[in-house]
Amino acid sequence: MNSDIKQNPHLTHRVQVIEKILSKNNAMAQEIRESFDKHKITCFNLMSSPGSGKTTTLENLAEKLPAKFAVIEGDLETSRDAQRIRDKGIWAFQLQTGRACHLDAGMVLKALPHFPFDEVEIAFIENVGNLVCPASYDVGSHYNIVFISVPEGDDKIEKYPVMFRKADLVVITKADLLPYFDFDLERAKRALEELKPGTPILLLNNRTGEGIEELVNWIMEKRRAHLQILQKGES
Repeated sequence: MNSDIKQNPHLTHRVQVIEKILSKNNAMAQEIRESFDKHKITCFNLMSSPGSGKTTTLENLAEKLPAKFAVIEGDLETSRDAQRIRDKGIWAFQLQTGRACHLDAGMVLKALPHFPFDEVEIAFIENVGNLVCPASYDVGSHYNIVFISVPEGDDKIEKYPVMFRKADLVVITKADLLPYFDFDLERAKRALEELKPGTPILLLNNRTGEGIEELVNWIMEKRRAHLQILQKGES
């Protein structure tokens, strides 16, 4: 038994409660994934600090992505981000978490009865802006994209390792600000390679469109890979 637990037996109760919560969440997440798989939909979970540009990126993808998609939005309050997506002609469902600093699978399940399964090929879950809590909760996605913006600094990968270990792709947004901030791109790349070797990283400028084609290509590559997995499962 862990020495900390020996010294404080109350820790055992805490560990058991956390494991029970995550186990229930993971079961619901698997249910969500199976629903997407059934309809051959590929789901991406978008995570970042507040204001990194997730919603703006989705707005730009509405014009660039060669696949129909829908969005499940997570915020503490308001439906502003969902409305921004709808204004682009994209289906969006708003989840308001109140005090919760992350989405969990139970919340996402509430959106599924409304989800246009037969009309889209890709689903995006835009998580609550936070670099800590969302990393612990599987929301039923197939892939995770983590965003950091240049003004946040190049040390975020090292400071929030749990989040970046979950990343299948890291997107550095607001690339146009690189000349004006002390952001060492090579340091960020090294930190990511040490933390999770082989994870791709790309620069994105939502003002000029720099990097959006690379992001589209990555998303479509993962879409094709997911379909191949589903096809193998059917054979």
